[in-house]
Amino acid sequence: MIPFDFEYYRPAALKEAANLYKELLESGKEPVIFAGGTEIITLGRLNEVKTGAVIDIKGIPECNTFGFKGDHLFTGASLRLTEIEEINLFPLLSKTVSEIADRTARNKITAGGNICGQTFYREAVLPFLLTDSEMMIAHSRGIRNVPIQDIFKGRLMLKPGEFLVGIKTHKKYLHVPFESIKRRRQWDTGYPLLTAAAVKAEGRIRIAISGLTDFPFRAFQLEEALGSRGAGMEERLAEAVRSLNVQVLDDSEGSSEYRLFVLRNILSDIAEKLGGETGEGI
Repeated sequence: MIPFDFEYYRPAALKEAANLYKELLESGKEPVIFAGGTEIITLGRLNEVKTGAVIDIKGIPECNTFGFKGDHLFTGASLRLTEIEEINLFPLLSKTVSEIADRTARNKITAGGNICGQTFYREAVLPFLLTDSEMMIAHSRGIRNVPIQDIFKGRLMLKPGEFLVGIKTHKKYLHVPFESIKRRRQWDTGYPLLTAAAVKAEGRIRIAISGLTDFPFRAFQLEEALGSRGAGMEERLAEAVRSLNVQVLDDSEGSSEYRLFVLRNILSDIAEKLGGETGEGI
């Protein structure tokens, strides 16, 4: 049971939700957007989240859409991870989310809930970082479309009164060669240690990582090092790991040294699958 009282709202339209969010903020209710609700319930029970109002966006059609409009795939923020996995319109996204938690949890966790959550894993964002997707952000004046690299800086940089409606991804990225690798300390059980997603687009490998530091990110410097010409794969792998400019986590799941060791092996697997052992075509 959540140990505090709150008001519950379930708007049926985006404008209604955005106006309600604005009003509740101005009245001091500290409203929380509810999509899957797993994190609100879990953290609420631990007294790590407290709110006077919850806005459930699952009844808004745009937040539940998973389909094409023109040249873009629209992934609604309220889509459950199991829906994304089973419908499989975006194979890299399906593969990546299929390894988040267990199936019972994925039946509740939503795309938006995972991306906007407080855990540092948030693996669902990785495919979108790799495919130059756009985040559709609702506010009281309408919707703004923002390139993900401009608004996701370790977390989604939403302004007060804004919430994520969905993500737009150009269809040209949906079926490019890809790899998604998760490594756990205890193989198929326990929390993830590292997750890396990669695509080969426009002749180069793109890589995004979760679990290395306290936020998911696209590893531009690593991509550059791994794709450099005139060096052997071993040298490139070593330089790729050296190029990282993030504070590597050191916790009960794994030391920083162990995480870097695992990352190097993951990068080797990615390079072999998407570029070949010699790096040809990277």
